[in-house]
Amino acid sequence: MSRRQGNWAIFSLYLPCGGLETPATAGQETGGTIFDGLREMRTSNLDSGSPMLPFVSNPAGRSTGQNALTADSGAGDSGGLERRIGLRSAVLFNMLEMIGVGPFIALPLVIAAAGFRLSVWAWALGAAIAIADGLVWAELGAAFPRAGGSYAFLREIYGPKGPGNWLSFLYVWQVGFTAPLAIASGCIGLSGFLVVFWPGLDAAPIAALPAVHYANFTAAAACLLVTALLYRNISSVARMAWVLFAGVIAALAGVIVSGFAHAAATGGWHMPAAPPLSAFGSIGALGGLAQATLLATYCYWGYYNICFLAGEVRRPERTIPRAILLSVLFVSALYVLMNLAVLPSLGEAASHTGLPGQLVANIARSAFGPWAGYTIAALIVWTAFSSVFSLQLGYSRVPYAAACDGNYFRYLAAVHPKHGIPHRSLVALGLVGAFFCFFSLTQVITLLVITRILLQFFLQQIGVILLRIQRPDLPRPFRMPLYPLPPLFAMAGFGFLLVYRVHAVKELAVAAGIAVSGTLLYLLRAHRLRQWPFASASAADPQT
Repeated sequence: MSRRQGNWAIFSLYLPCGGLETPATAGQETGGTIFDGLREMRTSNLDSGSPMLPFVSNPAGRSTGQNALTADSGAGDSGGLERRIGLRSAVLFNMLEMIGVGPFIALPLVIAAAGFRLSVWAWALGAAIAIADGLVWAELGAAFPRAGGSYAFLREIYGPKGPGNWLSFLYVWQVGFTAPLAIASGCIGLSGFLVVFWPGLDAAPIAALPAVHYANFTAAAACLLVTALLYRNISSVARMAWVLFAGVIAALAGVIVSGFAHAAATGGWHMPAAPPLSAFGSIGALGGLAQATLLATYCYWGYYNICFLAGEVRRPERTIPRAILLSVLFVSALYVLMNLAVLPSLGEAASHTGLPGQLVANIARSAFGPWAGYTIAALIVWTAFSSVFSLQLGYSRVPYAAACDGNYFRYLAAVHPKHGIPHRSLVALGLVGAFFCFFSLTQVITLLVITRILLQFFLQQIGVILLRIQRPDLPRPFRMPLYPLPPLFAMAGFGFLLVYRVHAVKELAVAAGIAVSGTLLYLLRAHRLRQWPFASASAADPQT
């Protein structure tokens, strides 16, 4: 049995990383596993802060630290950015974005949507979708390691001088809505937990604007503080991220320990009996499960954050796939453990609360006393801040990448001469996010998920299949196992979230409105610049 066949045979045991090629072994089929990634995290000095040269091509025309695809096509060009991020920092940035305030608030909301017995299935289904979609991101991220992530993928998949120019513009257009809203939602969640310490934050300082509270100003201030902290070189950001990550792990550990302790003090730990098969058959149950899975899926998102920073990643053909898969596995395990700990304590009471996020702090208070409730609330505030930190770090590279290609405002293409970061894009995103902190974000999570599924995830999942068919000889440092099952399963899972939800048509219409407006804007711009579909045949054909 060959090494590759052996990897496939034991896929179910430890998830192989397909065939990972390095520059030294390009053209050979090599095997790699998650365990290889763990060993690399232990032994590398990726976060040592030692000087590293920016990614450049040598005079002979051979790429340095890059696979053949990116050397020839320019897909790996990092522009003015330096490749300083290693595997440990890559996993860290992913996990910081994944574990925000979302899971702490979503725990009772998932129960309210799906019911106590079906809620565990929502988290399990969300994890399965994340793993399947993560394999798509891993293959594309290793093949096209450029700043901007999905922006670069869509241009390469559908053609930079063809529909890819339109779809990549459309992606940046929707990011202009969804990224600041995602950042703002994290900041508002942070301010919601600060109410535990300062109840007066719920007051409205302006009588003419009763919907605006002190908490909105606190959220905006948090957004601006994150912008200021990110305004430094990537090595300093990585060191700061490790400090934030320590608080994130402490928050999760505190919730898990509190959940088991509370259960032990109230009659022992137990889980409800598994629901009968008939529970999955009704339309109402499927709708509740779809809404609950949508919330859980949002809590898993962030495993792809490193793809937006790909222009700053060392050895991206190896680092990106391993970082994605390791972060999904680590966070899935933590979420499952947290659910096992707190679900018996939450029970059906979670369906009848107006402040769902504070239930987690109440569990700690019941188990260990008032001090524990305040401690958990403080750690969750820390976790929310950490998530916004990683989220803004990654998304600030998207407008920069588009601007460098001439597909967005040129002003945002600048790189700071000292820190080596896209500072204008970073500041612009922070300011817009602070502005959105004054909006009501009751349905933001749902709109974010649906918009990104339609205008980003579906396009990538279809695209990875098209690439396999249309460009079979394309160098792929990472090949997803069990192809084409991962993209097909991810599309089926996301389709379930869209179809079976209550009020799905209304939210699909909002996403369609973003798509139509972005398309009209692109067509006006393309007509003026003579780009696809208005370009001449010779200009549109990259071979001529």
